[in-house]
Amino acid sequence: MLDKRILERLFRQNYSGMIRLARTILGDDGEAEDVVQDVFVRVMENCTTEPAPAYLYASVKYGCINVIRQKRVHEQVKELLPVEVEVNLQPVERQTDKLDQIAAFVDEWIKEPHRTIFHMRFDDDLTVSEIAKRMDMNPNTTYKYLMQCIGQIRHFFNNADVKL
Repeated sequence: MLDKRILERLFRQNYSGMIRLARTILGDDGEAEDVVQDVFVRVMENCTTEPAPAYLYASVKYGCINVIRQKRVHEQVKELLPVEVEVNLQPVERQTDKLDQIAAFVDEWIKEPHRTIFHMRFDDDLTVSEIAKRMDMNPNTTYKYLMQCIGQIRHFFNNADVKL
């Protein structure tokens, strides 16, 4: 660890020039100060002898390059993972109300075997193949009945005065 007096003298002699260099590279006062402070922290923790001013300035330069590189990576990640503008903010209670309305409609208006297939698919989370086996039906017929049921639900709630 470097003696405090040596570190203090290095700081007084080089800080303003190091800040100017970092500001020139980064264009931001706050980031420039962060880079220079990081350099002095590393010098304080890792150096046992007094580093040359050229070492300090080179450390600032490479610290600035790392900041720029991190900014570029953050921008690339933002482009790859766009934030969705619309967020579903509906309360859970409203969503469960919708599900209850759909279930009530299915139980009251949908005929067999459509009703059973619907409940097996969405309540029991079975695949169409599993439902077909359990009901001893052709998978294509099972799928057709499920799609007919979903179509009836859509038609009812799109045309009814019921607000989902």
